[in-house]
Amino acid sequence: MAIIETRRTIISTQLNSDVSINNNEDLSLEQRIDFMDVISESLRISQRTHLFNWLQGGFQSLVGHEIMIFGIKSSENDPYTFEYFTSSRYFGDAQFNAVIEQDTGLVSQVLKLWRKTTLPLFVNNQDKPIQLGNYTVINFDQNVLINSELKNFVIHGFGHNHSKLSSIVIFARLHKQANTAYAHMLELIMPHLHCALIRVTSNRDNASASADNLGRLITKRESEVLQWLHMGKTNWEISTILDISPLTVKNHVQNVIRKLSVLNRSQAAVKAAKLGLIKMLK
Repeated sequence: MAIIETRRTIISTQLNSDVSINNNEDLSLEQRIDFMDVISESLRISQRTHLFNWLQGGFQSLVGHEIMIFGIKSSENDPYTFEYFTSSRYFGDAQFNAVIEQDTGLVSQVLKLWRKTTLPLFVNNQDKPIQLGNYTVINFDQNVLINSELKNFVIHGFGHNHSKLSSIVIFARLHKQANTAYAHMLELIMPHLHCALIRVTSNRDNASASADNLGRLITKRESEVLQWLHMGKTNWEISTILDISPLTVKNHVQNVIRKLSVLNRSQAAVKAAKLGLIKMLK
């Protein structure tokens, strides 16, 4: 199965995990080992691909799911910015856009309910509605759940309305029924998941800002020189193509090397391509 590094990322799941979660808060020795491994791995997550690998690994034995939707907001007044991962061929952009529709979408509706307790909130039609000390189960319109392709899910988050950074996560098509131990596991793992999500989104935003800043620093002529550097042209060839002197080309090359903080012309061409500062010609 090919990995698609876009907002829709395919993750594999462990549908037949032999590890069962007991209906109490005590973790088995195997669960404790899995949990510590997952938390240790979370410290190394800084890119979306890292998050992808983490979620399809041991994480599945603790919180088995087929769809994950997460939202991040940076201030009390900001809306959540949502993304998703899925291994279900029935859930794609159309379903995602429908469930996150502001005010009317399924995620928006249950988010309002979750805020009342800020404890794990399970949504399905299999379990009896109940409100306990560390989680809540509610039943939702069966047709809505089926049409959303989420089927059954749990929503939980980290932070509150006054937090500078807060996150919300929905795990859908769960592999196990709601119980005290499952809710406890979510509460244990949520702070680490929150930190990982913040690092990933923050690094991506910083990279985008860096590219924008560099794009403004590099002149139109330097951009043209970079384009031909990326095509492997020499200074003499570039001077002929652009109808300028080889010395002028050399000066432009030195300028872009300095602006991109690299050591040579090859590194400048590679970095410019990665930052989207040049067109990838065929």
